Amino acid sequence: MSVVAKFLYEKCFGPYYTEPVICGLDPKSFKPFICSLDLIGCPMVTDNFVVRGTYTKQKYMMCKSIWEISMDPEHLFEAISQVMPNAMDQDVESGMGVIVHISEEDKITTKILKARMDYPSVPRAHLKKNIFSLPKKVKK
Repeated sequence: MSVVAKFLYEKCFGPYYTEPVICGLDPKSFKPFICSLDLIGCPMVTDNFVVRGTYTKQKYMMCKSIWEISMDPEHLFEAISQVMPNAMDQDVESGMGVIVHISEEDKITTKILKARMDYPSVPRAHLKKNIFSLPKKVKK
C-alpha cells in the first residue's frame, strides 16, 4: 500500500486519474485486508468495504444497506451483483460491466457481470485500448 501511495503522491500536482483498491488475505490468519487510495495517495483502510469510481455516494449507501459481517462468497457475490448494476444504470458513463474477484483461503473466484452497452459516443476501439476519456467530436 505504501509503495502505491508514494507513487501517487509524487504526481500530486498532475495526478494519475485512478483510485486504486488494494485487497488481499493475510497468509497466516486469512484475515482480509482492504484499502483504497484517492488521486494523491491518501489511504483509507477499513474492515468492511470500499467503493470507488463514479456514482460512489449511491454505491456506498446501497452497500451499507446490503453488506453484513462474515458473508459467505455466494452471498457476497449476490450483494455485489445487486449494487453494481443498479449504480451503473443510474450513471450512463460508469461502464460496460464489472469483473468480480472473490478471494478465499484456497481459491480466487472470478465472475463477470455484464451491464448495459448502449452508450453510443464511445467507439468499441477506444474501449479495447483502455482509454478512459471520452473521444471529442470532430467538426466537419
